[in-house]
Amino acid sequence: MNKIHDIWSGGQLLAFSGIDGQTDFRNGLCLRTAMQGWTFELKNVNLQIPDAKIHYSGSLPEKVELTGDFFKFYTSGKISCGVLADACNLLLDGEFSLEMTENYESVSQGSKILIASKGFLKKEFLSADLDDLISQRAVFVQNAPIPAGASENSRRTAIKAWSQLKTQIYSPEGQITTRWSTPDRWPHKNMWLWDSVFHSLGMRHYDVKLAKEMIRAMFDLQQPDGLIPHSGSPYSFHPCTQPPILSLAMRILNEQDPDPEWIAELAPKLERHVQWMMANRDSDGYGLLEWQIEANANCRSGESGMDNSPRFDGAIQLDAPDFNAYVAYECESLALFLPERREYWQKEYDRLCQLMRERLWSDSCNMFVDYDVAANRRTDIMANSGFLPLYCGAATTEQAAKMVEHLTNPETFGTPLRIPTIAKKNVQAYKKDMWRGPVWININYLISLGLQRYGYHDLARSIMQDTMREEEKWLLKHGTFFEFYDDRQETDPKDLERKGKMPEKYNPFNQAFHDYGWSATLYLEMLNHPEWN
Repeated sequence: MNKIHDIWSGGQLLAFSGIDGQTDFRNGLCLRTAMQGWTFELKNVNLQIPDAKIHYSGSLPEKVELTGDFFKFYTSGKISCGVLADACNLLLDGEFSLEMTENYESVSQGSKILIASKGFLKKEFLSADLDDLISQRAVFVQNAPIPAGASENSRRTAIKAWSQLKTQIYSPEGQITTRWSTPDRWPHKNMWLWDSVFHSLGMRHYDVKLAKEMIRAMFDLQQPDGLIPHSGSPYSFHPCTQPPILSLAMRILNEQDPDPEWIAELAPKLERHVQWMMANRDSDGYGLLEWQIEANANCRSGESGMDNSPRFDGAIQLDAPDFNAYVAYECESLALFLPERREYWQKEYDRLCQLMRERLWSDSCNMFVDYDVAANRRTDIMANSGFLPLYCGAATTEQAAKMVEHLTNPETFGTPLRIPTIAKKNVQAYKKDMWRGPVWININYLISLGLQRYGYHDLARSIMQDTMREEEKWLLKHGTFFEFYDDRQETDPKDLERKGKMPEKYNPFNQAFHDYGWSATLYLEMLNHPEWN
């Protein structure tokens, strides 16, 4: 069975993987397929925009193989190919032309060309057996598991997902002592908290040990006061937090591969992080937590992960159903992880759930909403965050039943593709822009876990299968996983906006990111889920 991705399109990323050897956070190469032509945009990870190009200059290819670390163009009995020889060197053989800048250096020998980040050229790669290097890079994907009975569309989508996930793995470096992952290698580059959790859930179906390393890596960034930051790198960290879902991965990975020592190592660190959030994110002292709010109109709450949601348009402090649901789940997990502290953390879990029911439940909306702590009132903005109390078990059975009705109501959340980020009837706030309407794979996944918790297995399966079919549809057209998808199924994901008006010329910061990490890795998690596949 061929396990090589074969769709050429713009926005696909290539880089050397920490699965194959030592990566270089500061100097490693990253390639992106261009939006026009048979071209790779070459980008040193220190730069914010691509500044060099590699053009395939041969005849129109009859077939293309394109993975996260090598590629081949087949035409008229010829093969032109390239492979990441290491983190900083790209070896080409065949019909290519270059547009280089001072940030790179190159050398050629016959039909071979070696390109590297400036100062990192290793000329000995010119004499390397390129086919052998490609064979080495192909091992991971060739051995990647695909469930028996998967459809052809599912198989092709999974092949791309595995190739992409491999590319997003870095080796240990600096303050990060294990292998770790990044959302999309470029432009994110760093490690993000909840992305790491989602990446581990996909990776566990291939290598659960590596999946555990990806979780441990986030704890390497923990600060002396207990904060596990929003994001970081081998040499830096972001001074706020992000959706705290580390225990979700800890529970799932430990259930798959029991490791009491791993839990015993990480649980006290997780406890300190939860204590940090409780001490630093409750401005009114009521006991519920509020996301940090920013001045940027296009990103009012990057800490929440829902950067530009209309929930935050007022730039006000909100007791948030998603934040408190995440923390309640962590408390429930700590009661499992720390037997000597079980009673304490069970009480904290019960307390948060009770407070959510008291302050965040809206009878008029029939779901959980944010609470404006300054105005002392609920906002009644109906967003997908309001379903997340299902994830932690805060909702009563009666409340859960009322929320479930929304998921089949075409006026609220029963859109052609569920689950939209805001209710359809909120026409004033709706845009085809990130968290102002489009569907996010990770939130669909978490809500579906919540639906299962309450016994709504058929509904969870329906949402997950619809989500998978949407990812497959666009993967087979564009060869890539997108950051978010249109809830109305009207707009190609490559044409969705991102924090503002769609630019006339392609700009990744104002359009849904391509080759996005958790869209791929959660596809693998859904594909391997016994109730969803």
